[in-house]
Amino acid sequence: MSNEPTSHKSLTDWQRVDAMSDKDIDFSDCPEITPEMFAKAVVRKGMNPVSRQAPLTFEKCAITLASDVQAYFPDSESVNNTLRALIALIPKQVSNH
Repeated sequence: MSNEPTSHKSLTDWQRVDAMSDKDIDFSDCPEITPEMFAKAVVRKGMNPVSRQAPLTFEKCAITLASDVQAYFPDSESVNNTLRALIALIPKQVSNH
């Protein structure tokens, strides 16, 4: 058995990448992730999908979104779907719910 790495040496100029700021990165070939994409996402633990919870109940409440955020959320369903997707990413031991 060899102690040699199994992959070839990276051809990426990591010093240049590390020196870049977010505004220097060209995302033109990456589609923007929409709330609808988050809503269709399948959350997995390992390779096993995590099931969504039982039917939800709704209570009315009002929140105020900044205008730049409002542009991404045309309705309450899109806000709820995005928040559910984010909540699913929180490790269970951190979540209080």
